[in-house]
Amino acid sequence: MAVITTHLLNSVLGTHAGGVRIKLLRIEPSGASTVMFERETDLSGRLAETLEISNEHLEAEYELVFGTGQYFVAQSLPPPTKQLVKQVVIRFSMPDPKASYHIPLMIAPNSYSVWWSS
Repeated sequence: MAVITTHLLNSVLGTHAGGVRIKLLRIEPSGASTVMFERETDLSGRLAETLEISNEHLEAEYELVFGTGQYFVAQSLPPPTKQLVKQVVIRFSMPDPKASYHIPLMIAPNSYSVWWSS
């Protein structure tokens, strides 16, 4: 089974980003998508899920959709902060159905930084 994990850090407040809504979609070569899960990060800004990836889905791509807009609205940041970025979408592949995929993010109301980590 594949394991997908993430860790979100709020780069404005210098804290973990707990309570961020995350959705994982599987995107087939045809373009059809399937929701694999919808969860929220825990208080430490982390999420970990185990996925069964069948041989028929090895060519699929995946999208992690992070609800950063809703998260920052709830943070009540002082004006003049404008919320322009509503979601962060990361598209990636998982070619090894038994590997671990860690995709951490640093988030701000209108920017983010992502990297891949094993």
